Amino acid sequence: MQMSDLRVALFSGNYNYVRDGANKAQNRLVATLLEHGVQVRVYAPVVPEPAFPPTGTLVPIPSMAIPGRGEYRIPLGLSGQARRDLERFDPNVLHLSSPDRSARQAAAWARARGIPTVYTVHTRFETYPAYYGLGFTQPLIEWWLRRLYNKCDLLLVPSPTMIDVLKQQRMTAPVAIWSRGVEKSVFHPSARDLEWRRSIGLADEPPVIGFLGRLVREKGLGVFADTLAELQRRGVPHQAMVIGEGPAREWFAQAAPQAVFTGFQAGADLGRAVASMDMLLNPSTTETFGNVTLEAMAAGVPVVAAKATGSSGLVVDGATGRLMPPDDASGFADALEAYCRDLSLARAHGAAAAEAAAPYDWERINLSVAQAYLDLIARRKAGG
Repeated sequence: MQMSDLRVALFSGNYNYVRDGANKAQNRLVATLLEHGVQVRVYAPVVPEPAFPPTGTLVPIPSMAIPGRGEYRIPLGLSGQARRDLERFDPNVLHLSSPDRSARQAAAWARARGIPTVYTVHTRFETYPAYYGLGFTQPLIEWWLRRLYNKCDLLLVPSPTMIDVLKQQRMTAPVAIWSRGVEKSVFHPSARDLEWRRSIGLADEPPVIGFLGRLVREKGLGVFADTLAELQRRGVPHQAMVIGEGPAREWFAQAAPQAVFTGFQAGADLGRAVASMDMLLNPSTTETFGNVTLEAMAAGVPVVAAKATGSSGLVVDGATGRLMPPDDASGFADALEAYCRDLSLARAHGAAAAEAAAPYDWERINLSVAQAYLDLIARRKAGG
């Protein structure tokens, strides 16, 4: 079978209605597949005004807004129209990227027809409730995820650290790496612009500590704010910049009143903002890869990150940044203080980070997913 013979049905809980790292990766994958002659249909919730236009053909599936987090939607299952569309398309690979009811129904549909099923683990859903006082539910969520994961023919994870997590959670399906790329035309050291930095109220000195990401509690906003407070307590000269938007912005602005909020940035504006910080603090523990970590590295910015899945597979501690224990504001402050007091060290680690980010190429990475599809189909035909 050739790549152009592939017909891929992709089920996503969020393909383009809210912008985040996971759906940007999905759209880039679809773009690469289409460029190489693969037929793709995407089944996902839709909204009247999505964050960006979808790549490829998007088939709506019924959904409802998540209570208390209305920007996100829960797929409610396969409608008759979506099911008929799926049957007409007749995919030879099913690719799932969220564990919702629609995906589970699609997986059962594929199993009944002998169609191989791939699942991409984009985020650690089981860790989210802890940020809202519901950490006791994690074992139940792991069990719920396990019921789907273990019925798939292949799990795709973005970093080797996630393989160990899945083993610990008793996920038994085969696992392979689907890494992530970085837009090198956007994220590069020469995008640094001190004049722009001054225009938003940040001086050339002292150094700027940056945050990049959607402003939601599970991104570690509380730890970021606590770390800034600890640096202030120590008398460490610094400035802070927050890039992004989200429902927790008001809370975050009150928790980190000294920070300058740039709002949402995209394209070259985002690359300029990232390159114009002096270091990135990424305290999140919920990512399976850490797109923002890679973007900062490509921009020549050293990253201080939580030693957790995602960033720990990207940052080389003491060479391209620092890895500190999760939720340890004092530890994060130690690492940032060292950079703030020795900018030559920060610059050296930033230069090493840019070099380490160079091999992350979207085309090569996404074509490896297409090859995984072909391998699954060949094994299925061979009776494997």
